[in-house]
Amino acid sequence: MTSRLVPELWCCLKEGYTRQRLVEDLLSGMIVGIVALPLAIAFAIASGVKPEQGLYTAVIAGFLISLLSGSRVQIGGPTGAFIVVVFSIVQQYGYGGLAVATIMAGALLIVMGICRLGGAIKFIPYPMTIGFTSGIALIIAITQGKDLFGLTLSRSAEGIVDRITLYAEAIDTLNMHAVIIAGLAMVILLFWPKVTKKVPGSIVALLVTTVLVHLMDWPVATIGSAFGDVPSTLPMPHLPTVDLAMIPQLISPALTIALLAAIESLLSAVVADGMTGRRHKSNMELVAQGVANMVSPLFGGIPATGAIARTATNVKSGGTSPVSGIVHALTLLLIMMLFGRWARLIPMATLAAILLIVAYHMSEWRHFIKLFRSPRNDIVVMLTTFVLTVFVDLTVAIETGVVLSALLFMQRMANATEVRHISREINDEEDEEDDQPICGRQIPSCVEVFEIHGPFFFGATNQFKDTLSLIKEPPQILILRMRHIFTIDATAIRVLEDVLEKTQRDGTQLMLSGVRPHLLKKLQKTHLYDEIGEDSIFSEIDAALTVARGLCRKIDE
Repeated sequence: MTSRLVPELWCCLKEGYTRQRLVEDLLSGMIVGIVALPLAIAFAIASGVKPEQGLYTAVIAGFLISLLSGSRVQIGGPTGAFIVVVFSIVQQYGYGGLAVATIMAGALLIVMGICRLGGAIKFIPYPMTIGFTSGIALIIAITQGKDLFGLTLSRSAEGIVDRITLYAEAIDTLNMHAVIIAGLAMVILLFWPKVTKKVPGSIVALLVTTVLVHLMDWPVATIGSAFGDVPSTLPMPHLPTVDLAMIPQLISPALTIALLAAIESLLSAVVADGMTGRRHKSNMELVAQGVANMVSPLFGGIPATGAIARTATNVKSGGTSPVSGIVHALTLLLIMMLFGRWARLIPMATLAAILLIVAYHMSEWRHFIKLFRSPRNDIVVMLTTFVLTVFVDLTVAIETGVVLSALLFMQRMANATEVRHISREINDEEDEEDDQPICGRQIPSCVEVFEIHGPFFFGATNQFKDTLSLIKEPPQILILRMRHIFTIDATAIRVLEDVLEKTQRDGTQLMLSGVRPHLLKKLQKTHLYDEIGEDSIFSEIDAALTVARGLCRKIDE
């Protein structure tokens, strides 16, 4: 329905927006804006871009996501999930390539929303999500080693293993001042919530460590020493410049950004639903994410999506509508304009500590360990996605995870399909639970009855063929009982055609029984229906057996 593509902001205003709700949203939005400040800077630096680009993303994308969101309390902006893929794209194609890939991803998200594909994201397997999320968390944690320990690396790292090797080689450059700052920041981050939750621990850690470094004049790398001054205003929008020949190469990264943005934003919306008791509009949410990702690069931003932690903070702080998300973006803009020039004093070790805590919470390590008690196929999907994310590439990990999950699902469905030679191998115990048991029915000796249980698709056709091969001599009548078939595909129909051709060669009469209405409609669209004949297709087994007995008597005469 078109009405579903209506932003929740409009719905909130339409149902009545009170002064009390405005006050609650203002307070919540300001709190979330303060929480988002160090995260936006840290995510940008870890992604291989300038710190201000994280702020631009949080302001522009955060504003648009809340303005158009299908969730009332969704907070959007740069997230840790994008660090690995953004860093990879920037390293390979530069920021211009990232901007174009992000715009392409935004367009894909809009198309997904308009085509009502929001519900399809739920088919992304949980083990795959845990696999790549844990893999991203591990990469984030490892890549913070340089700033956590103040190391001086001789060159850029190429992959996780090479980075660890470089850390080992640079151990003699360890900066104890950086270690102390990072350790202090982590202590504050871990224990400050026990003091009070009204003031974000990340802001306290940032302020305390920044003041300490400059009062003590410690030789610790800062944003200013690494990146220079941080602008206090938003840049004018402009189109990114990129070689058109590069666009085909950016299709795969764009798909990864789009899929990751869709998964993260809808997961965040589901978490918000659980906290608020409401239901989000998944398709509208995808459209909002798409618009935000198309506009963000025009201001020098990076990919954005729904942020689970900030969304949860918004709910806990009293946010009730998208107004709180809009206030969060405006709060960040105001902070950037008033205090942006002071951001250059923030120690890099503090940001590394913040990202290390983010990685810890993002890792879902308890769920990762718990999944080892799951079926073997789920473990394979999780570990494959995890290993590929860490050692190869997130794009490859997601693509492989989707394909592997689909193949294993089809294997499960094929194993769930059962073909029984019921006219000769009757299980009395199973028959007792059957509402239409074959036991007690007279089956003539010239009749063979086979029954198919479960989905009849290409994965189950070999089992069907193998079971039919049990017949040594062609029977006069072959009945296929199909009452438990709830889906059928083109391959299975083709196998039925082969069975029909064989029965015609052998002089066997083929009958179908228990054909449900939806299955009958599919058969009527093929030539099978006419060739088998309407008189040989029955809705239940008794009718088929009655006709079969009559035919057997005629044959005997």
